[in-house]
Amino acid sequence: MAGGAREVLTLQLGHFAGFVGAHWWNQQDAALGRATDSKEPPGELCPDVLYRTGRTLHGQETYTPRLILMDLKGSLSSLKEEGGLYRDKQLDAAIAWEAGRLEAFGQGESVLKEPKYQEELEDRLHFYVEECDYLQGFQILCDLHDGFSGVGAKAAELLQDEYSGRGIITWGLLPGPYHRGEAQRNIYRLLNTAFGLVHLTAHSSLVCPLSLGGSLGLRPEPPVSFPYLHYDATLPFHCSAILATALDTVTVPYRLCSSPVSMVHLADMLSFCGKKVVTAGAIIPFPLAPGQSLPDSLMQFGGATPWTPLSACGEPSGTRCFAQSVVLRGIDRACHTSQLTPGTPPPSALHACTTGEEILAQYLQQQQPGVMSSSHLLLTPCRVAPPYPHLFSSCSPPGMVLDGSPKGAAVESIPVFGALCSSSSLHQTLEALARDLTKLDLRRWASFMDAGVEHDDVAELLQELQSLAQCYQGGDSLVD
Repeated sequence: MAGGAREVLTLQLGHFAGFVGAHWWNQQDAALGRATDSKEPPGELCPDVLYRTGRTLHGQETYTPRLILMDLKGSLSSLKEEGGLYRDKQLDAAIAWEAGRLEAFGQGESVLKEPKYQEELEDRLHFYVEECDYLQGFQILCDLHDGFSGVGAKAAELLQDEYSGRGIITWGLLPGPYHRGEAQRNIYRLLNTAFGLVHLTAHSSLVCPLSLGGSLGLRPEPPVSFPYLHYDATLPFHCSAILATALDTVTVPYRLCSSPVSMVHLADMLSFCGKKVVTAGAIIPFPLAPGQSLPDSLMQFGGATPWTPLSACGEPSGTRCFAQSVVLRGIDRACHTSQLTPGTPPPSALHACTTGEEILAQYLQQQQPGVMSSSHLLLTPCRVAPPYPHLFSSCSPPGMVLDGSPKGAAVESIPVFGALCSSSSLHQTLEALARDLTKLDLRRWASFMDAGVEHDDVAELLQELQSLAQCYQGGDSLVD
């Protein structure tokens, strides 16, 4: 199995990335623990993509994430105490330093310019890479709002230089809502996000911001809502759990046992013509009531884009999609197709399809005609057992949405719909970022500039943002 694993190495950079990563690895561990359950579908996802076997000093066999963490000392121990999220085996992979807060992009960049930390990161990379049979690439979970955006940019640059041809997919993470009254924090957030996006895009195969906030810019927008979730957007523990669930779903294509889509191929499909930034969306949980079939559920969405946006780029409805990768998981095979009485005409084209895969592909074609779409339908649900927070308002234990269920009912697994999309919404989002930056009086934010950023760097940043924004203006999708 290991020989065909197409391994991925994960870099986890920053405090909020630690929250998201903790939930992500707990979900992987939960899936591993259920793999021997006779009710589980046969291995659709290959754990060897993310995990490695090894031995302790006492000869005991281990199976642990192929993972490198970087954070400030003290942050890791606080995560360890937060809801039992982290286990010691995951903290062993950490690189931590003594320092103040990493508030600015330039501070983060300078960390990996220090020989001590650069050499430590390179040593960890070489250790993991050399034991891989076929390394398909790297996924970077990186805080985008603080100085870790600079750490991530420098790490991506190092990976691009040393491992040319491998996939580098970066997930730029931002915690929940912010408020107008926090001027310095908001300005730093804007600058770090803008610098991070541009530099990460230059060195990654694909970049996707992930946030439950409504905006990447200076103007605060309310956090997104989910019809079947009750969450507190001010709690990183809640926000990170939701983002980890989306991440666990949209990364399915390059973790499949059978016919996987490589990271490089996925990135190439979504990022043609320079569109290396994509948006994410999800339906958590996917609503399928008892007695309903997949066509019934999809038809209920009507013509609207059904997923909740997770990239702080506004609502997807009315925007243009250039290419998309969609995963629907956790729907029982018996519900895939509609059971029509012989002689009864199908109520829709979806009901006439003979397989779940055909239904999902047909639905996407109806929603976005002529758009390059990759879709995957899995039986394997997403694990949400504790320490995952109790967020579900109307779910029964199998993950089916029910009206009138007690609030907070215990749920172990759920069906999830996840999407990555190259979207025209990024044109407005990136241009708005550039506009916000042009309004700044940089003399008032000398502390940010003193951290290693020159005025010429800001001028270049504005040009790069505007060039990137132009990639998403009008134009055609890949197959128009």
